[in-house]
Amino acid sequence: MPGKYKSEISRSMHRTIADLHEIGVVDKTTMREFDAMCLTKIEPLQPGEIRAIREKSGVSQAVFAEHIGVTTGLISKWECGDKQPSRMALKILALIKAKGLKVMA
Repeated sequence: MPGKYKSEISRSMHRTIADLHEIGVVDKTTMREFDAMCLTKIEPLQPGEIRAIREKSGVSQAVFAEHIGVTTGLISKWECGDKQPSRMALKILALIKAKGLKVMA
């Protein structure tokens, strides 16, 4: 799953630890710790931060919305603070913030 992990190294390490967990060598607590270290963190974003992510990408609200699979109106509501992005949308925004809009292309 591209973009799910912080880096390619994180992806490889996470898969290795997950395999070890599956065969019983790594316990559940250790697996959770690796999840937290390797996976992209989901943090709340303020309206201005969402606008800054889009503007850094150099695209309009309509183009940004098309890339992430939402409506232009929803992007506008996020940027005005009328609505908050869902958990999945926050994950996508975090990935775009870290790696650029190309992760969605």
